[in-house]
Amino acid sequence: MVPPCGLLTRREEPMPLKSISVTLSIQEFVADVSATLNYENKERVPVEAFFVFPMNEDSAVYSFEALVDEKIIVAELQDKMKAHASYENAISQGHQAFLLEEDVSSRDVFCCNVGNLYPGSKVALTLKYVQELPLEPDGALRFVFPAILNPRYHLSRWPVNTCLQIKAPVVALDNLPYTLSMTATISSQHGIKKVRSNCRLTPLKYLGNDKTTAQISLDDGHKFDRDMQLLIYYSEVHTPSVAVELGKPETSPDCFMEKPTAMVSFYPNIPQAQPPVTCGEFIFFMDRSGSMQCPMSKQDKSQLRIDAAKETLILLLKSLPVGCYFNVFGFGSSYESCFQDSVRYTQHTMEEALRKINVMKADLGGTEILTTFNAIYGSPTIPGHPLQLFVFTDGEVSDTFSVMSEVKSNSKRHRCFSFGIGEGVSTSLIKGIARATGGTSEFINAQDRMQSKALLALKRSLQPVVEDFSLSWSLPLGLSAKVLSPEQSVIFRGQRLIIYAQLIGLMPPKETRGEVCLTYKLQGKSFENKVTFSLHSKPDANFTIHHLSAKSLLQLKDMGFRETPANDKKEVLKISLECGIVSSHTAFIAISKDLNQPVQGPLVCRDIPRPVLLGAVTAMPRCYGGAYAKASSSYYTPAADSMRRSPYYSNMPFQPRSNGGSNIFGHRRPMSYREMYTLVFGDNHLVQLICLQKADGSWDLNEGLALVLGTSVEDILAALPHKDLDSSSWATVLAVLWLYAHGKDLQSEWDLLARKAMIWIHVNIGSAVHQLISAAVGLVKSPVNPKTLTH
Repeated sequence: MVPPCGLLTRREEPMPLKSISVTLSIQEFVADVSATLNYENKERVPVEAFFVFPMNEDSAVYSFEALVDEKIIVAELQDKMKAHASYENAISQGHQAFLLEEDVSSRDVFCCNVGNLYPGSKVALTLKYVQELPLEPDGALRFVFPAILNPRYHLSRWPVNTCLQIKAPVVALDNLPYTLSMTATISSQHGIKKVRSNCRLTPLKYLGNDKTTAQISLDDGHKFDRDMQLLIYYSEVHTPSVAVELGKPETSPDCFMEKPTAMVSFYPNIPQAQPPVTCGEFIFFMDRSGSMQCPMSKQDKSQLRIDAAKETLILLLKSLPVGCYFNVFGFGSSYESCFQDSVRYTQHTMEEALRKINVMKADLGGTEILTTFNAIYGSPTIPGHPLQLFVFTDGEVSDTFSVMSEVKSNSKRHRCFSFGIGEGVSTSLIKGIARATGGTSEFINAQDRMQSKALLALKRSLQPVVEDFSLSWSLPLGLSAKVLSPEQSVIFRGQRLIIYAQLIGLMPPKETRGEVCLTYKLQGKSFENKVTFSLHSKPDANFTIHHLSAKSLLQLKDMGFRETPANDKKEVLKISLECGIVSSHTAFIAISKDLNQPVQGPLVCRDIPRPVLLGAVTAMPRCYGGAYAKASSSYYTPAADSMRRSPYYSNMPFQPRSNGGSNIFGHRRPMSYREMYTLVFGDNHLVQLICLQKADGSWDLNEGLALVLGTSVEDILAALPHKDLDSSSWATVLAVLWLYAHGKDLQSEWDLLARKAMIWIHVNIGSAVHQLISAAVGLVKSPVNPKTLTH
C-alpha cells in the first residue's frame, strides 16, 4: 500500500487541489471573472480528481484552458456526449484529459474532471466567465462568488448521472486543503464611491484622481464559510446607456458571432401607481424542510432561516390589501396549507393564518417543492384576482430543471417572487422560477433584511400592469436592429432593463450616432425613455456583449439536458457551440498528448472536498435575536417562547388570567396588560404596533397601543377632539403618526400597512381627519408635518 502523503482529508486521502485564485474585472455593471484551480499530485500514483463547485446561474462560461508543464492547452467546446467520449478515450489511453461541464440537473453546479494527473505534476486549470451584476434597491451592484455548495435534496425524479451524486468528502472549514485568493479591479465612468463586503478586504485603492478605477483584494485567511459578496456603489447608476460591440471577423454570415451586437440599458422612470392595486390571490410558499433549521450564517447567534422567514411572512400578511385572497403553504417532503383553498382576507382569516404560522417548524423533511407547485396549478383560479406566488426557500433542491420546466409551462397564469435564504442557495432555482413567470428574485444572507426585500416584492406585485411595451430604433439608412432578448412583458418600478440586439447591415463611419426609444403605457398614460449612442465601438477580444446576449438566449431555451424540448435543443447547441458558451448540452474538453509515453500504473480517484456549514443540520437552540432590535430586533423573544401557542401577532390584546394561583408565565398573580406586553415585546414598540393592526388597516384603542405611545388609555380618550368619534378612528390616526415619527428608518417595511391605514382613515373619518391629525401631533409631540399624512 502506498502511504498517504501531502494534504489529507479526514479519510486520510491526499487531495491534489491546492488553491483557487480569482481575478475579477468589473466594468460598469458587467463582471469578467478568471478563476484558476491549481492542482499538484504529491502521490506516487496517477490520480483522477473530481471537483464539484457552485456557479452563479447567470454566468456565461466562455473559456477553459490548462497549463501543463508550462504549456497552455485551450479546451474545445463540444457536444456533451462527444466530450465525454473523448475524455474517456483519452483516459483509457493514459493521456492527460480535462473536462468541465454544467451539471445535468442544475445550471448553477459545475464539475471539473482532471484525468491522469501523474505523480509530481502540477496543473493550473483556468475557467473564465462573464455575468451581469444585479442592481440592489439602494443602488449597489452585487457581485457574488459562490463558495458554499450545500447538500441538495434528491427529488423523486432524481437523475442517475448528476455530479451531485459524487460523495465528495466534507471537512471542517479550518482543515480545508485549499485556499482562495481574489483581486478585483473596478471601473466606472461615473466614479466609484465605496465597496462593501461580507468578507474581510484590503482597503480600496483608487488608481487615479478621478476615482473611476479602483482595486481591492480579499484579505488573507478567507474561510469557505460564506459566499463572497461585493456591494459596489457608483456615483450614478441610473443613467441609460448603449454599448456596441463589433462582430468576430472571419466567421460565416449566419454565425451568431459575426454581426455587431448592442447592449441597451434602461432605467424606466415608472411613476408610483395611484391608487395601488387591491385585488389578487396571494399564495405564500414557506420552506419547512429540515435544512431551514440551519442558521442564516456560521456566525454565533445567527438567526435560524425558518424564524427569519416566519417573521417576514407575518409582516407580509399584515400588509396585504383589503379585498384580496390568500393562502399559506408549508412544504417539505409533503406540504400543508393554512386553508383548503385560498380565502378572502379578513380579520378572522388573518388571525387564523397567524396562529398557524406561529407554530410552524422546519419539520417536513426534504425540499419537494415540485409537488407543492403542482397542487397550486391544479386548483381553480379566482376570477378578477391574478395569482401571485411568494416562495421562501433555502433552495437546496437537486433537480432544478424539472421545477423550472413545470413553472414555465404554467407561466401564463401567475407571477412568482422568489427569495433565496442563507448561504449556498441554488441561484438556478431562485432566479429561474422568477424569470419564467415575470416576477423578481432576491437573495438574503445574514447581513440583509429579509423584510425590506419581501415588502419591495409585494409592492411590485401590487403595481398595475405596464402595457404596450415596445422598442424603436433610429439608425442610418441600410442598418437595422434585430432584438435578441425575449419579449418584455413586465417592467417594475426602480428596476434596470437590459436588452440585447444584433445590428444588421453596413456599419456607418465612426462619428455616426443612433437612437433607441422605449415606450409603454401605465394606467392609460404613455411614457417613453430615449437614449442616443455612438455606433463606433472598440473591438473586445473577449466578446463580452456577444457572450452575455448568447447567455440570455440560452436561459430562455435551455431547460436542462433532459428537459429541453427537441425543437429547442438544436438551437441551444448552435448558439452554445458558435459562441463558445457552455450549456447543459455541451462541455469543455482538453487533452494533452505531449508526454513521451502514456501514464502508467493504476489510476486512483480523488474527490476534492467541498465546504459546507458543518453542524448546520444538527439540532440547535432556537435563536430569537435579530429582526427588529431597537427598531431592528426579532418578532420572537425568549420571553415570548412560552406564549408560542397564543396569537400574539394578531391585534387581539392578551387576556391576563390565573390558573391555580399562577398566570401563564408562572407568576403568582395575574399580570397587567402593561406587564404582559413589556414581557413579550420588551422595548420593541414598532413590532408591537405592527402586531396590533387589524386586517382592515385600523387599530383598536387598548393598553397595548397606549404602551407604544407612552401614555394611558384614559389620557388618550381625554385628548380626543370629537367625543362622538369612535375610539378606533382616534387610535388609528395616532398609530400612523407614531410610525412616521419613530419608525422612519424602516419605512420600507411598514409603508404598505400605513397606506392601508390611511385609506381606512379617509373612508371612516371623512372631513374630521385634519383636526384629528393636528390633535394627534400635539398629543404625541411629533415633529411630523400633518400634511405628510393627508396626501
